[in-house]
Amino acid sequence: MSEFSASDGAYMAQALKLATRGRYTAHPNPMVGCVLVRDGKVIGEGWHQCTGDPHAEINALRDTGDAIQATAYVTLEPCVHHGKTPPCVDALIDAEIAELVCAMSDPFDAVSGRGIAALEAAGIKVRNGLMQTEAETLNRGYLSRVQHGRPFVRVKIAASIDGAVAMRNGESQWITGPQSRADVQRLRAESGAILSGIGTVLADDPAFTVRDAEYDLGPRQPLRAILDSDLRLPLSSSMLRLAGKTLVYCSNDKNRAPLEDAGAEIIKIASAEAGQIDIGAVLDDLGRRDINDLLVEAGPALAGGLLVAKLADELVIYQAPHIMGSETQSMFTTPHWTELANRQALVITDTSPVGSDTRITARLAD
Repeated sequence: MSEFSASDGAYMAQALKLATRGRYTAHPNPMVGCVLVRDGKVIGEGWHQCTGDPHAEINALRDTGDAIQATAYVTLEPCVHHGKTPPCVDALIDAEIAELVCAMSDPFDAVSGRGIAALEAAGIKVRNGLMQTEAETLNRGYLSRVQHGRPFVRVKIAASIDGAVAMRNGESQWITGPQSRADVQRLRAESGAILSGIGTVLADDPAFTVRDAEYDLGPRQPLRAILDSDLRLPLSSSMLRLAGKTLVYCSNDKNRAPLEDAGAEIIKIASAEAGQIDIGAVLDDLGRRDINDLLVEAGPALAGGLLVAKLADELVIYQAPHIMGSETQSMFTTPHWTELANRQALVITDTSPVGSDTRITARLAD
């Protein structure tokens, strides 16, 4: 018999839904929701809105004012350390709750089971693991950074139905429709950083900003990360004149001064092979910068490199219902894949219409 009831599941589902309200603003903190229940009634709700602000548990306690003998349903183990805010564990103990139902433990070293242990030591019953898979999916970027030191990598591709991302001469605007381009604004808003290569920047002069007012990020814009081995980024680039920070990763930094004067941060990274920047080292650096979710908007070379290195956690392919023919560029450049045995199997996790296009979401099969 399960230790969790149907009503437990309903309250935790409500807490998970609350947590998603921080999808665009909680970064780099995890998204967390909390529901307080007493005598079968919800008496308080809260979620974490942005770093430095009160956590979900504190907001829920403030929402009710009286949580004595209540059960708290929380999507992530409460913190037990002093960070930018006081420990949530102390507040829950002081509020005299009777029980905590938790979706998952927090792998962050400063918490990692200590929050649950502190509550139990105070005589509060704890049940952990309710809807853990859903909670892990919600915060997969945070978990990737904390557990592996790298952000969750999502590669976005716009392609024709025959797999072309541009004409051979580089022409690519626009392959997909306006609804797909609007949906990419959502992906950007969910991301802590956007990664691209210098080829894409030279061809399109992209801004990589969230412009849709539907996604209120406050003053935050995703960090822009550009792979540019020899620092060819033009000083006239749009991204250097817009809000937000631009990082430029290079292997040759002799021309760094003008770009630094223009506001870019230059990071020299060792080359992996053939003068190519070590993308693994770039991801490690982004992890150290507290980036949970990385959106890759790049050409076939960078997208292919991530695919071959198995560093792409998820592919989001917007496929337009037209054929571009033979004089085109394909989605991925993979020069070492010369046999059918080299192919990469995918697991399709979602297929949805977006305007006249189809959005295909997939992860790499093991």
